[in-house]
Amino acid sequence: MTRFGFPYRIDANGMTAGADREDHIRGMIEQLLFTRRGERVNRPDFGAGVNELVFSENAPELAAAAQHMVMAALQQWLSAAIEVRGVETAAVDSRLSITVRYRPLEEARERIVTVEQLF
Repeated sequence: MTRFGFPYRIDANGMTAGADREDHIRGMIEQLLFTRRGERVNRPDFGAGVNELVFSENAPELAAAAQHMVMAALQQWLSAAIEVRGVETAAVDSRLSITVRYRPLEEARERIVTVEQLF
């Protein structure tokens, strides 16, 4: 097994749970989006910084800032696994929705991941 499941867990056999390639990439994207900068001891600059916006007013400006933060983080940290085709964000009421369009480097088919954060 070369790909870990996200979140990290133990499977029924008492081993580290694995994931197929698609689930592994989705897990990496979610990890990057929801990791706060400074949270990882050996990689303090890892993370997209989305959680830093929690106390900001949910407005179109917040969505635009999140879009740039996410795009930069994806290109910095996951460029060895995916080609980012686009990031779209939407701020509605107390919810920030982030949609990432990407293509795994070993595949031709584009994929989409949507995550939401409540503020």
